[in-house]
Amino acid sequence: MIASERKFRFCEPDNESEKHFMNIGLLPLEHHHRLLKIAGETPACRWDGSESPAAWRSRAKETLSDLLGIPEIEKHRTVPVMQVELNRVDEEIGCREIRFRFVTEEQVTVPCHLLIPKDAHGPLPVVLCLQGHSKGMHISLGRPKYPGDEETCHGGDRDFAVRAVKEGICAVAIEQRCFGECGGTEKGPDCRQAAMRAILLGRTLIGERVWDISRCIDVLCERFTDYIDPNRVMCMGNSGGGTATIYAAAMDERIKIAIPSCAVCTYADSIGAMLHCECNFVPGVVKAFDMGDLCAMTAPRSLVVVSGARDPIFPLDGAKACVALGQKMYDALGVPDAIAHVVGDGEHRFYANDAWPVIHRMLDTL
Repeated sequence: MIASERKFRFCEPDNESEKHFMNIGLLPLEHHHRLLKIAGETPACRWDGSESPAAWRSRAKETLSDLLGIPEIEKHRTVPVMQVELNRVDEEIGCREIRFRFVTEEQVTVPCHLLIPKDAHGPLPVVLCLQGHSKGMHISLGRPKYPGDEETCHGGDRDFAVRAVKEGICAVAIEQRCFGECGGTEKGPDCRQAAMRAILLGRTLIGERVWDISRCIDVLCERFTDYIDPNRVMCMGNSGGGTATIYAAAMDERIKIAIPSCAVCTYADSIGAMLHCECNFVPGVVKAFDMGDLCAMTAPRSLVVVSGARDPIFPLDGAKACVALGQKMYDALGVPDAIAHVVGDGEHRFYANDAWPVIHRMLDTL
């Protein structure tokens, strides 16, 4: 054996120091998780009190807009032309239903259903209902289409629009990109390839969903003010719908009450800790924010964070950390009661009976 071979051959470590050196290596996923925890401690856009909340929010919003790819999406903005496709009374729910479709960017349309309580008098609050990572907006409407939908709709209180009408609120079920009519299938959402292609284009799929939410608010405020009050716009969703809700509320100040469910959690404890759909990811976001910073960006507007006590994919401890971070901004702005954390006794689902009394309390302040 030549000297070079002897020098670089593998052998058992001779002492404890060498053994330690050979055992400290981390696999890539472990290394990334360690870095996520470090990044979440001091992201660049965290408010530290050295600037006014208004100045901080302006800076944070610009940074988040860039991370979501909003400038790239805006290049393809077009007039949000709207077409009504259905106008009827739904006796079963007890509402008037208007199905409409609008253009959100060039050659991209979004179908929606507006539900108005049957005996409504004058403009009412309206809530945008964002289904989670599911087969489509029919879940929010409580209208099962495929096997398993019945339990999804009703077993986890995910029929948001139906419950909103019962609470005397107008509701809009909006089809999010890659779900249902906007690219999903009978088997479920089809996000993976779209999320990756969006990144190639300098966009993100979550940014596109946030963009569609804001354009839907445009349409509501321009075309439906006989039914909805533009000053009492809310947004709610569970899981993936909750993720879209918290990002949309951070970006669009017209959302006066945000109700993200089973979605608010530190990145290190949720999407950075286990397998999640690619549509949850925003490249580089942890360098600037953790999700608690997005909670702070919603202040002083109302925020109702909903969690499951035993949610396995958005753990409660991570959710509590985000709410505590957001609470600091609400305290600084003198509105400590405008943020609330509702914890349901269960896993990954919405908790309507727990959340709606808090939502009504928040509505009473508008």
